[in-house]
Amino acid sequence: MYKALIADDHPLFRAALRQAITSLFEAGIEEVGDFNATLNILEKMDFDIVFLDLHMPHHQGLEGVLKIRQHFPNTLCVIVSAEESLDIVHKAMQLGASGFIPKSSDLDTIATATKHILLGEDWIPAHLPHTSVLNDTMQNFAQRLATLTPTQIIVLEYMSAGLLNKQIAYQLAISESTVKHHSSAVLKKLGLNNRTQAGVLYKQFMEIPEPSLS
Repeated sequence: MYKALIADDHPLFRAALRQAITSLFEAGIEEVGDFNATLNILEKMDFDIVFLDLHMPHHQGLEGVLKIRQHFPNTLCVIVSAEESLDIVHKAMQLGASGFIPKSSDLDTIATATKHILLGEDWIPAHLPHTSVLNDTMQNFAQRLATLTPTQIIVLEYMSAGLLNKQIAYQLAISESTVKHHSSAVLKKLGLNNRTQAGVLYKQFMEIPEPSLS
């Protein structure tokens, strides 16, 4: 008996997705409309799978995939998005997503994809190449990114936003020396020499264009 979470800020799409997958989730389906609510409910309840939109309040891009996979490793994360860029699809899969379902998919396709994912298979649309289109730099960065701890990911996020160590320390309520320790560990794991390079690569990997329609 599986339980699902639909995280999308469009009620009509949530209703359509629920219709497509209802028969697969006897334990129930919950819905949320922003990313903070997604994290809150994942903290309180156990889900087998979360269907995550890439664009919603408090979440724009691929960071949500990384956070869910790190904090809730037993929950499958499936992207359901209007984005169909090969680059974005393969980045999401590299970050640990179990599937990428375009919002343009019909209900039968969504149900079929979900069945495959629940069986432990990765799923992306058949018309898209399954071999990664990411260049060596981005693939290597993704693999190294997966080795960071949740705290190190947060420090990297702040580094990419240009915050100084003392500002990061204030945000996390930890000492500046602890931040320096985390920063050094981040650079070592990423195989990079400086925080500017780390911040630029992180932004390049995570950011995706704003959609005209999500």
